[in-house]
Amino acid sequence: MIYYSPRTDMTKGEPLQAFTAIGEVADDQVYEYRMSESFVPFRRNISYISSREVKIRDLLDQLSFTRGNRNWGYAFRYGQFEISREDFMIIAGAMLQ
Repeated sequence: MIYYSPRTDMTKGEPLQAFTAIGEVADDQVYEYRMSESFVPFRRNISYISSREVKIRDLLDQLSFTRGNRNWGYAFRYGQFEISREDFMIIAGAMLQ
């Protein structure tokens, strides 16, 4: 799993637009996690890998889901979506340098 962070904080943060974490799903457990009174998303346990932050603007022309797409950020509004193996390898390669 690769995490994209549009801001430094969920509600009032500064723009970041970067891939900020990478990891592997650790088990089959799915559970609810209360982040606020009105926001209780489902979560999975992730084993994180040491990585560096990578700005998406550096990869826009390389990723199939952003290349040539002026509205590339729209896909991230859904919270989670599947990317191709090729796109995963490009992002992971940049993060794990």
